[in-house]
Amino acid sequence: MTIAIDAARLLARLKELGATGRDEAGRLCRIAASDADRAGRNLLCGWLRQAGLRIEIDRIGNIYGIWEPDGVSGNPMVMGSHIDTVIDAGIYDGCYGVLSGLAVIEAMQQAGLRPSRPLTVVAFTNEEGVRYAPDMMGSLVAAGGLATDDALAIVGTDGTTLGAELHRIGYAGSREPGFLKPHAYVELHVEQGPILEAEGQPIGAVENLQGISWQKVTIGGMANHAGTTPMVMRRDAGVAAAQTLAFLDRLARDTQGAVATVGTIRFEPNAINVIPSSAIFTVDLRNPDEERLKGQEVALDTFLNGLRSEGFEVTTERLARFQPVTFAPEIVAAIEASAAERQLVCRRMTSGAGHDAQMIVRIAPAAMIFVPSKGGISHNPAEYTADADLIAGANVLLDVARKFSR
Repeated sequence: MTIAIDAARLLARLKELGATGRDEAGRLCRIAASDADRAGRNLLCGWLRQAGLRIEIDRIGNIYGIWEPDGVSGNPMVMGSHIDTVIDAGIYDGCYGVLSGLAVIEAMQQAGLRPSRPLTVVAFTNEEGVRYAPDMMGSLVAAGGLATDDALAIVGTDGTTLGAELHRIGYAGSREPGFLKPHAYVELHVEQGPILEAEGQPIGAVENLQGISWQKVTIGGMANHAGTTPMVMRRDAGVAAAQTLAFLDRLARDTQGAVATVGTIRFEPNAINVIPSSAIFTVDLRNPDEERLKGQEVALDTFLNGLRSEGFEVTTERLARFQPVTFAPEIVAAIEASAAERQLVCRRMTSGAGHDAQMIVRIAPAAMIFVPSKGGISHNPAEYTADADLIAGANVLLDVARKFSR
C-alpha cells in the first residue's frame, strides 16, 4: 500500500517555524539555547504533542518525539535533524528533516499502520555550532563522542555556558544522552549544494560524507614601516599567509575529491602602513577519502615547515577532525528503491557538509536523503527548495521509515 505525507501541513509548518525566532531586522537567528531557540522548540513540542507522541529531552537538550503504539517495543526507527540556525538563515536547513520525520509518523498513524518497533523524530541541539563549538554537538554527545558534562560546560561566543542557557530556556532535560539507541537513523536534508538541481534529479541517496579537518594557523613575521623597508629585507606574515592560501587552492585542485577553504583571516597590527607581524587564519580541508585527506594535511604541514625555514614562526591548532563516513548500504539501497517506485530520478552522492547523521553512524546504521537546493544556496535567507521536491523527499523518507520499522 502506497501512502503519502500531508503535504499542505508539512509546508505550512516549515513556514511557521521559519517565521519563529527572527530578530528586529527580520533575520532568522535561532541560534542554540537562545530565546529564539526556545520559541522554536516550544512550537515543535506543541506539534509533537498534537501527534500524541511522548516527548523526552536529554541533558544536552536533544528533543525526542516517540511513537510507541501499545505492545510495540524495541529500538526505534529514528528520523530527524536540527532546528537551530546560523545567523540570517534560510528556513529549510535542518528544520525540513525534523518536520518531515513528524509528517512520516502522522501519515502512518492516519493510515492505521502498526509498526513492529517504535518510531522517533529527534531535533538535535546545536548542530550549527554558531554560539557553542563544536558543531553537531547534540548528536555527538548522544553518540558518546563527547562527555555530557564537558559539553554543558562549553563557553559560547557571548561568554555564556551551554548548560546554564539550556536551564534558562527550560530545555535541560533529565534523560542521559544515549538513552535511546536507534535501530536505524535516516536524515532528510536539503542538499545545500548545486548538484541535484544542475542534473535535474529530485532525490539524492547519500552514500558517504566527507572527512573534515579544521586548523587555525598563526604565522609570525616582523612588523615594520611599509614605506622604508626594502622588499628583500621584509619578513611579511601577510605575504606568507597569501602564499599558503594559494598553495592550498592548488593542492585541492590537484587532489581527487578535495576541497580547501580559508574562511577567516586577520592581520596584526592590521594597519595600512605597517607590514603585518602576524597572520591568523583558519583552514578547512575536506575529502571523502581518509588517505587523501591525510595527504592534504601532510602537504600543508610540509609547506608550513618551508615557511619556518625562511624565518617565520608558525604554529597550528587543531580545531576539529572527523573521518569520512560511509553510510549503511541497506538504507541507501532502500532510498533508491523508494525513488524508483515513486518514479523519481535518484543518484548516489557524497555530502560535502557535516550533518548529525555522521555522528549517529557511530552507534546505528544511518544514511541521508537529499533534495535539491536552488542555486546550491544555504545558510542564507535565499535558501530555497521547490515544494514538489520537499514533498517528494518526505514521501521517500516515509517509505524508508516503513521498511525499517516493520
